[in-house]
Amino acid sequence: MATLSAKEIEEKLTAEIATIMSRAPADIGPDVPLHALGIDSMSFVEILVFIEKTFNLRLIETGLTREDFQTVRALAACIARECSRP
Repeated sequence: MATLSAKEIEEKLTAEIATIMSRAPADIGPDVPLHALGIDSMSFVEILVFIEKTFNLRLIETGLTREDFQTVRALAACIARECSRP
């Protein structure tokens, strides 16, 4: 897979979160805290599985922190950083 920009990753995350939450992508603000979107533990697991499959990341092996999961934008930036590592 070609390296995606943080913006492209953000768009993919937004679309997937919208699907999981049964909402329109426009309703998923990139800077809105994920918990404010109503994401529960099951939805969070779905997001993690999507990230691992879509971006070929093993999250258990990354240095992701709680702050990285605050918003879609923060998560996208972190994924972009992890995907660009050799």
